[in-house]
Amino acid sequence: MVTNISSFGRSGLYDWVVQRFTAVVLAAYTLCILGTLLQHPDMSFQEWQAVFASFAMRFFTLLALLSLLAHGWIGMWTVATDYLTEMALGNKATVVRFLFQCLCGLFTLFYLVWGIEILWGS
Repeated sequence: MVTNISSFGRSGLYDWVVQRFTAVVLAAYTLCILGTLLQHPDMSFQEWQAVFASFAMRFFTLLALLSLLAHGWIGMWTVATDYLTEMALGNKATVVRFLFQCLCGLFTLFYLVWGIEILWGS
């Protein structure tokens, strides 16, 4: 049985809606980047920098980053609760799941800070 220690009391419907919303954001961002690359096939580094200098593109990129991290977090939580089970790990399953999710959380935080620094740093 999976306990609420790692779900923070969320419902499965909430996770499902968040994953669908983030997937739409990521698809729109991918199409935006592909459209930019198709419109400017010989884009120089300076032109690429100019694209990301606009507030709109930085904001859209930040939204895509947050969507990617939320989507990944829910996916890894699902992997942890579905595959790190008592059947495979015995009594240590809860501890292993908790440590796995802590590690995923640390990586998520690291990538969030790094992404914000890349987008909004000097």
